[in-house]
Amino acid sequence: MRVPTFRRRTRAARSGRSRWRVPLLPALTVVTALAAVVAAVGWYGDHAAGRRDAAVRQALATAPAAAKAIFSYDYRTFDDSVANGRTFATGAFADEYAKTTATLKETAAKQQAVVLAEVSATGVVSAEADRVELLVYLNQYRRNVSTAGEKVDQNRVVLTLVPVDGEWKVSQATAI
Repeated sequence: MRVPTFRRRTRAARSGRSRWRVPLLPALTVVTALAAVVAAVGWYGDHAAGRRDAAVRQALATAPAAAKAIFSYDYRTFDDSVANGRTFATGAFADEYAKTTATLKETAAKQQAVVLAEVSATGVVSAEADRVELLVYLNQYRRNVSTAGEKVDQNRVVLTLVPVDGEWKVSQATAI
């Protein structure tokens, strides 16, 4: 006859704890840290997208007035027309605009040119929180002494807008 033997239970078994509990704590710490990183990345991405969307809305709101001011002029009030356009320009584009309009002034006076620009549509080419490129469909209605009646020029222009002191201004204009 064999006598049953009883083994002593280990302290962990007696207390109801598993041997796996000690390695589980570092694993939970790693999982929690990863979850925090994923949440932070998601929050940052959402925040950046919100800033970009706000920039697009502001640039789209500014573009029609900016394009109209920059691409319109009247020989009778040329300096005022240019000053109005200059309020929407910044950086190297402002310098280029000043040079271009200075050379245009004499021709506009000789031709008695009146050009009225109207934006018919705009679309976003690219956008970041601090820079928005827009494709602007622009009709220019022009009259002068050498043209009978009014002529319409349909143009497409890519305007790059950047924030300057809380306002969006044109930093580049490229005809396409």
